[in-house]
Amino acid sequence: QVQLVESGGGLVQAGGSLRLSCAASGRIFSINAMAWYRQAPGKQRELVASFTNSGGTNYVDSVKGRFTISRDNAKNTKYLYLQMNSLKPEDTAVYYCNAEGSGSYSLRYYWGQGTQVTVSS
Repeated sequence: QVQLVESGGGLVQAGGSLRLSCAASGRIFSINAMAWYRQAPGKQRELVASFTNSGGTNYVDSVKGRFTISRDNAKNTKYLYLQMNSLKPEDTAVYYCNAEGSGSYSLRYYWGQGTQVTVSS
């Protein structure tokens, strides 16, 4: 199993910045990829930022140029970050950390509990 814990959400005015963090523990050696998703009220969960297999990054069009995904590794923990600048009210959502892991017979997908980001106008 992999455990994901997000932190760093909060209330910020439009134009402000927040940095989200995600700590992955447990069977981190099984993790193939990690990404950030978000879900706004009444909307479907969407992929916000991820890494490509070659180590590049992908962003949903609405956050390009404003958000930056990064990662770091420690001995028993993987870290995922999302630096969010020039925040807009439409960025208001619950942000989730996601990890794809290799199971014995299939891929497994893990989710954190989510962290609320609220951007006021």
